[in-house]
Amino acid sequence: MKKTGIIAATLLVVTIVASLVLSGCAADNSNKLKVVTSTSMISSIVERIAADRVDVVNIIPPAQCPGHFDVSPGDIQKLADAALFLMHGWQGEKFTGELIDSANNPDLTIIILNIEGNWMTPAVYQKAIDNITAAIVQVDEENASAYQKSASELKDIVAAKGAGIEAELSGKNLADINVMCAEQQAGFIAWTGLNIVRTFGVPDSLTPQVTKELVDKGRQENVALIIDNLQSGQDAGAGLAEELGCSRIILSNFPGGFDDTETWEKAIERNVELILEAVGR
Repeated sequence: MKKTGIIAATLLVVTIVASLVLSGCAADNSNKLKVVTSTSMISSIVERIAADRVDVVNIIPPAQCPGHFDVSPGDIQKLADAALFLMHGWQGEKFTGELIDSANNPDLTIIILNIEGNWMTPAVYQKAIDNITAAIVQVDEENASAYQKSASELKDIVAAKGAGIEAELSGKNLADINVMCAEQQAGFIAWTGLNIVRTFGVPDSLTPQVTKELVDKGRQENVALIIDNLQSGQDAGAGLAEELGCSRIILSNFPGGFDDTETWEKAIERNVELILEAVGR
């Protein structure tokens, strides 16, 4: 065979093999359940309980405020091929029916997760796991047992992590420390045992009058720590801390808000670490 013939034959084989591999990959991806989530708190659960059975696409970056995130046409387009869209009830005004309808996907199942409380606390996070598992099973009953098994295992991990942190905090006498925190952090801070004297809102809500009232309350109660929320305005409490001459920390309500906190366990560990460093315990 001539050299040119050998080269041509080789190229033909390579082309056929590449075609088979690529088509195989495409078929594999098309068989996966496509899930779109509004935040990393939801996507982090979906990824843990569904593993390689789903393709997960998250819309709002974990360090951004869901309530102030501007939904773009590109974000809505992500719903075009999805089977399931999971979102929080408290940001429903951003993902309006009209925006979702623009994806033109009649097969899309939309589930709003109306779960009260701070998801960083173990009990609330476990409830979220149950609700999200039920939502996935609703669109993929065939793999229900696998999802439920993974969810049960994840809940056990969360329970163990929560119990471990509670044991660690129990001897720190955190109830003796008076703090002011962002409203979005109140549920988690109460869970840690710190004494919340007052909460405050997003930066735009801190008018001069409100700020004065907070400062006066802080001085009266000898507040030792101001706790901001990364996603709702991480510098909201900066002026309060300066006026009170106390420490200030920023915590995250979502996995991935800080580097190397892509899971709930890592995120809660980082928050607790920041608290203990700030109070010197």
